[in-house]
Amino acid sequence: MRRFLREHSLTLVFGGLFLAALVGQFFAGHADYNERQAALGQPVLSLGSYLFSADFLVDVVENWQSEYLQFFLYVTATVWLVQRGSPESKPADKTGLDTDENQQLGRYTSEDSPKWARAGGWRTGLYSTSLGLAMLVLFLFSWTMQWIAGWYANNSDPLAEKLSLGGYFLSSDFWNRSLQNWQSEFLAIASMAILSVYLRQRGSPESKPVGASHDVTDRSG
Repeated sequence: MRRFLREHSLTLVFGGLFLAALVGQFFAGHADYNERQAALGQPVLSLGSYLFSADFLVDVVENWQSEYLQFFLYVTATVWLVQRGSPESKPADKTGLDTDENQQLGRYTSEDSPKWARAGGWRTGLYSTSLGLAMLVLFLFSWTMQWIAGWYANNSDPLAEKLSLGGYFLSSDFWNRSLQNWQSEFLAIASMAILSVYLRQRGSPESKPVGASHDVTDRSG
């Protein structure tokens, strides 16, 4: 058990932090929602009703979709785009899909390579892009959930204009919710790419070794 906890500590810790933050958001969001409802003279919601409300759902998934968009773009863009000196980037002369030898494909696979990596054909082609595709599907799913939940929440607001589902997609509320999250994710990616050129975090795979030159690229410490 101790070995399992140690070997999976990154996932377990951040999974626990996610649940703690989600619970905190639920209680804070419930209090904020009821304060706004009371100020407008509208009915308040119990904890159970708020848990299944569109207001809570849209607040949750609008953040999820931006995170998955960040990872989808980062996973796919770093195949071709580079930042000299960043451990998050490949060297400029290694852009692209890389060789079969480096990717351990074809005759370079081993017995412990994933089954679909050894299969060849469309299965290997699909598996070769499976991480980016998974992030894209999760982004599109959570963005769609934000759209539907936001539409329902908007039409449940007695002071808001009632819109069709398509009308809400074109509304300022939907795009404000989306873009305010997207811009923060794009800023975070750009900041990490450039700051990691000049700054260090000893022992982190997201950082170069402390004594490495600023020009060293694709090297973790």
